[in-house]
Amino acid sequence: MDLLTGFFGLLGDLTWGWALVPILVIFGVFLTLATGFVQFRYFKRMFRVLSGDNQSADPNTISAREALFVSVGGRVGGGNIAGVAVAITLGGPGAVFWMWMIAIVGMATSLVECTLAQAFKRKQDDGSYRGGPARMIMYGLGKDYRWLAVLYAICLLAAFGIGFPAFQGNTVAGAAENSFGLNRYITGAILTAGTGFIVFGGIQRIAKASDIIVPVMAIGYIGMALLVIIINFTEIPSVFMMIIRNAFGLEEAVGGGMGAAIAQGIRRGLFSNEAGLGSAPNVAAAADVKHPISQGITQSFSVFIDTILICTCTAFVILMSDAYQPGAEIDGVILTQNALVAHLGSWTQYFLTIAVLLFAFSSIIYNYYLGENAISFMTPNPAALMGFKVVLMAIVFLGAVAPGATSVFFFSDPMMGLLALVNLLALMMLFPILRRILRDFDEQRKAGVARPVFNPEDFPDLDLDHSAWHHKEQS
Repeated sequence: MDLLTGFFGLLGDLTWGWALVPILVIFGVFLTLATGFVQFRYFKRMFRVLSGDNQSADPNTISAREALFVSVGGRVGGGNIAGVAVAITLGGPGAVFWMWMIAIVGMATSLVECTLAQAFKRKQDDGSYRGGPARMIMYGLGKDYRWLAVLYAICLLAAFGIGFPAFQGNTVAGAAENSFGLNRYITGAILTAGTGFIVFGGIQRIAKASDIIVPVMAIGYIGMALLVIIINFTEIPSVFMMIIRNAFGLEEAVGGGMGAAIAQGIRRGLFSNEAGLGSAPNVAAAADVKHPISQGITQSFSVFIDTILICTCTAFVILMSDAYQPGAEIDGVILTQNALVAHLGSWTQYFLTIAVLLFAFSSIIYNYYLGENAISFMTPNPAALMGFKVVLMAIVFLGAVAPGATSVFFFSDPMMGLLALVNLLALMMLFPILRRILRDFDEQRKAGVARPVFNPEDFPDLDLDHSAWHHKEQS
């Protein structure tokens, strides 16, 4: 066991320790420049996905908006509540600025990875779509790279399909126990039953659930934060200046100064929005859209919602309160909770608990789909998928009832690091194809086409599934 723990510890050091974070940042900046600042050029277009005319004509598929909410449900979680508080505690208020910066470049990264996942998606027998980095590698780079695609799928299953659901179950049960005194076994049973009901309904039921849960939790949490900001609106300029001064070392709140702010802001931002980690493209590829870039733009918007909106709300709630003391060590959730209580009263701790419950539950069903997608790539055997559903429910229950059980899943973060490196390597190799797809979209827009349509016949050299696109003129 010690040997296994040491191996995954080394893997974590080799990925998150020194290689992955700089690569994600540098690659995000490169993509921003190489795509002509695509996240800014199409920023206004991102909001179109929220309109009612983005529904899929096929009941077996999910719409662009549903894919957005599933991915937001996965991205938004403890990192938005606890992670931001930890970043501010360890890196000072300046960490928030660097979270914004990594989100801006991450919007380009997410657009690129989700566009490529869409382009190489495959239509299934039931009319739904499957895609993601594994299939992107397989069909984009060729069968010689199947080993790389399998490595990606294994990492995806281990990290998101098995490890993280246990952590989320533990978060839900702990929050319910601390705030409502609810027995962990009761919480675990309810959570497991709810998870089973949704995952046995496939991606359509996952999408429908997220279409309800995510807007409620996001709007509710943002609304609460905006209430705090409005009440303290006279402090907005001083909070902004505090963030900027700390970000550039003009004012030091914690040891390490500007370096600590950059390190914590970038790290927490990457963990929160997942841009470049290769997770969200699995959901993005399932959407029924007219052009791959359309879903890329939608997923770029997902990063914006996660970090620029929700993480900023948490940061302002904390920095506008007396609960924040620079350099003081305090649990992230407790700091956010104390800040809300200081602003609006003790009832908000229960509101925050409910928000944590919704965030964690939406993450569980999102993580399930990622695991399902990995298994579907590795084997077509339906028994494997059925077995995974049962195992997932057991893992969620185990994570909920046994506080120390999550230590068993110590491999999750190292596997996610390896997953991200594989994804980034594939994106670098496939970037010329992305440029061609983006050029096709740009040219249609310049020609006055309001909603560009992807025609696979225009890319005869690529291994695309033509049946996944021929129906678009009817949607």
